[in-house]
Amino acid sequence: MTNIPPRAVRTLRLSCRPMMTDHTPTSSSGTTHFGFRTVAEEEKVSLVRDVFDSVAGKYDLMNDLMSAGVHRLWKSAFLDMLRPQPGQTLLDVGGGTGDIAFGWKKRGGGPVTVCDINREMLAVGRDRSYDRNLVGDVSWVCGNAESLPIPSRSVDRYTIAFCLRNVTHWDRAIAEAYRVLKPGGRFMCLEFSHVILPGLKQLYDTYSFTILPKVGGMVTGNAEAYQYLVESIRKFPPQEEMVAMVRNAGFEQVSVRNLSAGIAAIHSGWRL
Repeated sequence: MTNIPPRAVRTLRLSCRPMMTDHTPTSSSGTTHFGFRTVAEEEKVSLVRDVFDSVAGKYDLMNDLMSAGVHRLWKSAFLDMLRPQPGQTLLDVGGGTGDIAFGWKKRGGGPVTVCDINREMLAVGRDRSYDRNLVGDVSWVCGNAESLPIPSRSVDRYTIAFCLRNVTHWDRAIAEAYRVLKPGGRFMCLEFSHVILPGLKQLYDTYSFTILPKVGGMVTGNAEAYQYLVESIRKFPPQEEMVAMVRNAGFEQVSVRNLSAGIAAIHSGWRL
């Protein structure tokens, strides 16, 4: 386990294995998808890392601009469902900038570890923890969602928010969530999903493909990164497929809650 030290994280050269995602399973030829492109698995490692390295400093600002602040309401609903308790431990995977971890602590949750593959995102979150006087309350770990550097049966709650679609083998990431959770622990995933209202779907697609990359280009200087993010959302499986995947990992009482007519969705399951 590699803990991220204060502030100096920006100058460290960390050895991190990439956290990737893909709706289509990796084929025997070693290819996968990067947005709508087919690429070699080893190429996607650097492509995904480059996306988040390039936008880390303005990632939260772009979330506000892209969703008109609605992502904050989604995260609030997510945390309300999570119901943090003082004696519970949380592992937040892919949560580098700290939103879920900080919300967990604000609501009275216990110790929290943020695990992310991207050192630039972890640097942003680590710096934000100083501003919130949470330096000693949140641990920052560099690691891969598919092979977490976390002991088995060691955490009470596992969350992954707007990250799972960036992982190559979703089933492996969900299996890892099951492994690290204690019996009685809860898995929760907040992710962009599939719109369930036909009229809204057309408007959402137009907005996503014509406006978001342009705004991303103006704010971060990297329109291609936001083109990938839009495409990665479309590669994410529909709600019912995600429910089946979570059940197949061994979770019980699996449920899904649509947010904003399915633009995002919360999937939940329990390790009994």
